[in-house]
Amino acid sequence: MAYLTLFLTAFAAATLLPAYSEILLGTMISQDYSWWWLWFWATLGNTLGSVVNGVIGRQVDRFKHKRWFPVSELQLHKARNRFNRYGQWSLLMGWLPLGGDALTLVGGIMRVPWLNFVILVAIGKGTRYAFVLWLVAEASGASSPSP
Repeated sequence: MAYLTLFLTAFAAATLLPAYSEILLGTMISQDYSWWWLWFWATLGNTLGSVVNGVIGRQVDRFKHKRWFPVSELQLHKARNRFNRYGQWSLLMGWLPLGGDALTLVGGIMRVPWLNFVILVAIGKGTRYAFVLWLVAEASGASSPSP
């Protein structure tokens, strides 16, 4: 049940919902959970949450002319130009606390092929969670339990 909670928190954290999976992850490190499974479920949840952003991004063109749409045509144009500067490789930075969710949304708008999208986002998210695991373990002196 704890891993499911981590998965759901990581999933929510990758969307526009206010959630912070690193706090839960850090707590679970000190409670003898398998680091491998912590890393796996956090990475999977966060990656799939970013896929939701990509799906939403792919729908932007359908709604961009609606009065209620929160982004102007000029803002969309600027976001596309910024994304094009670095291309789909910028999805490796989807883990960033500020702007990472927007990158995955723009990746959807730009219709990055799904396989590339998922692989690049997963690499970035997995690297971030590996770093968080290491950092918390070093700071707390926790030793890795067996899987």
